[in-house]
Amino acid sequence: MPDSLPAKELRSTFLPSVALLALTLVISEVTSLDLWVQDFFYDFAQRRWLIDAAAPVPWFLFYQGPKVALILFGLGVLALIAGPQRWRGTFRLQQHRRELAAVFATLALGPSLIGIGKATTNLFCPAEIQRYGGDVPYVKMLECYPETQKPNRRGKCFPAGHASGGFSLFAIAGLARTRRGQRFGFAIGLGAGLWMGLYQMFKGAHYLSHTVVTALLVWMVFLGSRTCIQMLWPPDPQVRSDAGK
Repeated sequence: MPDSLPAKELRSTFLPSVALLALTLVISEVTSLDLWVQDFFYDFAQRRWLIDAAAPVPWFLFYQGPKVALILFGLGVLALIAGPQRWRGTFRLQQHRRELAAVFATLALGPSLIGIGKATTNLFCPAEIQRYGGDVPYVKMLECYPETQKPNRRGKCFPAGHASGGFSLFAIAGLARTRRGQRFGFAIGLGAGLWMGLYQMFKGAHYLSHTVVTALLVWMVFLGSRTCIQMLWPPDPQVRSDAGK
């Protein structure tokens, strides 16, 4: 069964996403844009961030609450994949198990990939650098720490881990069969990612480039997962039957 036009359009965004990722990394490396943006969220006179990391209400609204919601959403998607067709019929997804599998794969693999990056890049969060009251110097990805100021611990701040869960909802776009539906699904993922990512920036946990890189990486994870699943997972019988008419 040939891909619909919207499906082809999704795949066509992969190379532009790679280009945007490269551009973001270059900009963050050769400019001080990250610091310029982050300065707006830090009160140098009071030496505090726009949002207090210990404040319980923002923590629940922007951190713990969304994490729980994403876990429940992922379990719901898994139930729709494994459950009877009538469950999927409730949401008009009778023959969409492959697309649902791509959603679940993105929810699982997106944050996992970002977690691997955080463990290996050795970059620190804004709140940890000396400019904002921390104890380590600010260095970019391709820079080395000064010999006399090498941290005695590894940084684990790049890319943005928390926002990756929200951006994983980009995969909802894969359930749509129209451009309008895809844009709506993309908007859900973008909104959720920014809801979670901006909170981290406002409390000094990430830079702008961290959040943008995470969004692009998760989008590419979605596209890759979707393509692999469509290649390896046969379509549901009804879809195959329709294709032969």
